[in-house]
Amino acid sequence: MSPMSATDPKVEAFVRRAKTWQGEIRKLRSILLDCGLDEALKWSKPCFMIEAKNVALIQPFRNHCALLFLKGILLEDTHGALRSQGENSRSALRLEFTRQADIKKTVVKSYVKQAIAVERAGLQVEFKAKRALVLPEELKLVLEKDRKLAQAFQALTPGRQRGYVLHFTDAKQSKTRVARIEACAPKILAGKGRNDR
Repeated sequence: MSPMSATDPKVEAFVRRAKTWQGEIRKLRSILLDCGLDEALKWSKPCFMIEAKNVALIQPFRNHCALLFLKGILLEDTHGALRSQGENSRSALRLEFTRQADIKKTVVKSYVKQAIAVERAGLQVEFKAKRALVLPEELKLVLEKDRKLAQAFQALTPGRQRGYVLHFTDAKQSKTRVARIEACAPKILAGKGRNDR
């Protein structure tokens, strides 16, 4: 661990509570701190920063543990290991691990050093023009009927609106989309995103 790195007791508590991937999380954390990154718990995940700029997140999933680089699209994939978050991700890429032995310190460090250089250089991801947000029919009908909910939805940040729309449209059946909209209405009215507490 680098003496320059700032550790966070909340991250240590997160690691201790982890029911799966604890060894992988510990190994990744050690490498990130050794690279001189500071840590904090953000978005309920261990986040690693350089000069207060977010560089990477450790993300435990069901089938793998991932190290997500927030500006991964700007990194050179020197080892052919970077994976997309999914079709809706525009800048983040991640390394995925299914066992501790897969975590090669030199490989992880090479990507981390690139990510640090990206932040120190002040590089930004240039996004193509955003696609217009297409609301599902069920949401359009609810918003037409409920003016207060419509105003609250319009007041949300574009990212929060998009998060809800992705959640609603992910459902294959109309009745499931309606149920999701109804379940999310209180959060929308409170001005919160779907994953906000």
